[in-house]
Amino acid sequence: MTVARALHVLAVVLWIGGVGLVTTVVLPALRHMPDRDQRLAVFEAVESRFGKQARISVVVAGLTGLYMLVRMNAWYRFAEPAYWWMHAMVLIWTIFTLMLFFVEPFVLRRRFAGQASTDSNAAFRTLHWVHIVLLVLSLVTVVGAVAGSYGLLLFN
Repeated sequence: MTVARALHVLAVVLWIGGVGLVTTVVLPALRHMPDRDQRLAVFEAVESRFGKQARISVVVAGLTGLYMLVRMNAWYRFAEPAYWWMHAMVLIWTIFTLMLFFVEPFVLRRRFAGQASTDSNAAFRTLHWVHIVLLVLSLVTVVGAVAGSYGLLLFN
């Protein structure tokens, strides 16, 4: 259990920390680059490297989370409102899993490249806002999960 928890936290740190870096540093910097072609090339290079890290982290987080859930026989938590953060963790994991493994590679990549070639500013603005929403939801989930796992259950 200790190894699973450590790997789970490491995976979440790499995954959500990377989303934080992309959202607060990379995308704003790219939006202000004057050369549209260079902006897209840099984004694709960063996305390619971070995408691999994020996919591995999401898989590790999912597997270790499921392992801990089964090992602790904690399924009952999903029936209690005080454990809202359990639902939030599964929801965030599901959103990112779908985005990283299905939506982004098969739908968004082509769509974003097409929009970025015609209206780069709008494409990066939309991409940035999506990342902001995902980051905020992720951070609320992280705070809720840490607080909840240490006894601060907000909806008792």
